Amino acid sequence: MTDEELMQAICNGDQDAYQTVVKQHLKSISHYAFRILDDQRETEDITQEAFLKLWINAEKWQPEKAKLSTWLHRITHNLCIDYLRKHRNIQTQENVEEENEKRTDWRDSHADGEEERLQELRLKTAVNSLPENQRSALMLCHYSGFSNKEAAVIMNISVKALESAIARAKRSLRKQLSDANSAQSEEKA
Repeated sequence: MTDEELMQAICNGDQDAYQTVVKQHLKSISHYAFRILDDQRETEDITQEAFLKLWINAEKWQPEKAKLSTWLHRITHNLCIDYLRKHRNIQTQENVEEENEKRTDWRDSHADGEEERLQELRLKTAVNSLPENQRSALMLCHYSGFSNKEAAVIMNISVKALESAIARAKRSLRKQLSDANSAQSEEKA
């Protein structure tokens, strides 16, 4: 069945069609939510809520305006942004404390291969510290594989604004990683 046929069946209450759509899109939706939220429990909640919204609002999808995957990612994006806005201060403090603990653990147990793990941790921390629009733009285009046009639709911004957000995100990541590497070099000296 095509996306249009599946969504029409869902509008008519067809649970099998709904399960088919969930199976087709669950992995990409949950991966996107996790990349934005960096929290498995919240990712599961947001993913479940996104598919609930699909079931309830199936008739609102307009295939001439966006592919089904784009529409689902937009729902997920909006849910993630709402969550982050509501919980930003709590998560920011927790992330700072967690990062400090990980740095201490790394220094205490430094061994071969740990440098790569630390670099991955630095990148994850740097990505998580980006403003939500930059992080979302980066995740949609570079990790989820959406075109700039599709990502702009998901984020409800212009393509130019999306490209600007990606450029700012890349500059910020380069600076943060360069600063972190410089700090590590100074600690070793």
